[in-house]
Amino acid sequence: MRCRPSRDVPPPAGTHGPLESPLPWLKLLHISAVIVWSGCLLYMAAAIASAASARPATPVDPSRQRLLRPMFTLMATPAALVAIASGTAIFLLQGPVAVWLLAKLGVVSLLVLGHGVCGMLILRTERQHENTSPVRTRVVSALVGASSALWLGTIAWLVLGKPVF
Repeated sequence: MRCRPSRDVPPPAGTHGPLESPLPWLKLLHISAVIVWSGCLLYMAAAIASAASARPATPVDPSRQRLLRPMFTLMATPAALVAIASGTAIFLLQGPVAVWLLAKLGVVSLLVLGHGVCGMLILRTERQHENTSPVRTRVVSALVGASSALWLGTIAWLVLGKPVF
């Protein structure tokens, strides 16, 4: 006859179920924050290019102008901070460091650079600098959008493929 353990007895150490481990929740938080951050970056690059008027005398659409800064400060930046913080926590909890992970961190730093350039471009479109040409702003916005898409694809490839270098 088998003896069934009492429900009051805790499970042995190290045998936690998926709901008791923080790692799946951290990964969900990380992926969600990355989705919000990357969506904001891609949208802002397109919106900045659109907001840069072709002629200096043409005023920027106020509704579009009012959307860019709050999206940057209230959505994109907090999502970036949550993505980086949760990614760091996952990095610390998972253990050994692989070469693909270091490569991913390098590409993430490029994404952070693109985030900063988006903030700079938002300020330039708000202030409509006389020495900044709208064509230049559009070109830089297009480059930020294209490079962000490339970096996001590279990050996805590194994370899903975990290549051995």
